[in-house]
Amino acid sequence: MAAAAAVFFPSTPNPRHRLAAAARRPPPSFTGATDAVPLPEDEDSSDDDADDDGAPRRSGRRDRRRAVRVAWEKLVRWSRSWRRRNRSDVLETTRKVVVLGGGSFGTAMAAHVAAKKADLEVAMLLRDDHICRSINNAHVNCKYLSEHRLPENIVATTSAADALAGADFCFHAVPVQFSSSFLESISTHVDPKLPFISLSKGLELNTLRTMSTIIPRALGNRRQPFVVLSGPSFAVELMNKLPTAMVVASKDNKLASSVQQLLASPNLRISTSSDVTGVEIAGALKNVLAIAAGIVEGMSLGNNCMAALVAQGCSEIRWLATKMGAKPTTLSGLSGSGDIMLTCFVNLSRNRTVGLRLGSGEKLDRIMGSMNQWICLHV
Repeated sequence: MAAAAAVFFPSTPNPRHRLAAAARRPPPSFTGATDAVPLPEDEDSSDDDADDDGAPRRSGRRDRRRAVRVAWEKLVRWSRSWRRRNRSDVLETTRKVVVLGGGSFGTAMAAHVAAKKADLEVAMLLRDDHICRSINNAHVNCKYLSEHRLPENIVATTSAADALAGADFCFHAVPVQFSSSFLESISTHVDPKLPFISLSKGLELNTLRTMSTIIPRALGNRRQPFVVLSGPSFAVELMNKLPTAMVVASKDNKLASSVQQLLASPNLRISTSSDVTGVEIAGALKNVLAIAAGIVEGMSLGNNCMAALVAQGCSEIRWLATKMGAKPTTLSGLSGSGDIMLTCFVNLSRNRTVGLRLGSGEKLDRIMGSMNQWICLHV
């Protein structure tokens, strides 16, 4: 009876034996590419010509492994070459980009894109004739980032029709509170398929709407292609070509990838996301936290208090954003924790500066008045 059972129910291998066998097994080989996978193991290790010492069998295995490795490396090189060509397609086919607004970050983004391709036309739509003449004649924005020379393929205009005609991408850099009225005034010149890349952070007063809602409603086209760009980035450092990382988010993955290819450069790393809500909410609420951080600094409440404030603020922003449908991982990434750290801890932040002066005892009206003048002269 026991013998019959042994025939139909073979004994289960001892787990210790399997662990020992795994430890003796050589590790898989890799090509060194970040996206590579282990080389396939040889399934057939037999060799008809092998003699008792097994030397020809080992030689045959080495030859097969070498052939597989060579073929795999060729495949990886082809894959890398194909991806490089694919990345360049968007920039090669893009003929014109328009930037709405001529503030510090809009100017920096226009300069960044224009520097990537000499024959790319970058049109900046502005309201101030004086700034237009300054950009077109002297290649300098006399109001914002005036110490930086702009690429010569940037053209400024006050005509919405001229700026938007033939544009492949549109960067929206108008402050949130003025976006609705501005977009309504130019909506007749906007192509329904023109992708809008929002650089504006914040919530519209009274309605609490984000740019992903403001732009389609103001243009009268709920299907207007939309991407939001956010992350820890000061305009002056972008102009100085210092290493920067940002994220583009869109519900259209192909559009997000296209914008990534358009913007990515040796000094600007672009990640993609589908979490538009998370990126927008984090970019808006970090401003409130930055003002609070400035108040803590202005009142000299210490580093312990600062750490507690920012940590609790991040937790509350994450809670609210997830309740609105955002992904928790987004809030711990570039557009969340990254942007919060930059805004709360660095003196270049305007919101932090407001809080710092409030904490020092200044009145808000006086701060806002002087900040407006300071922004005009130095941002």
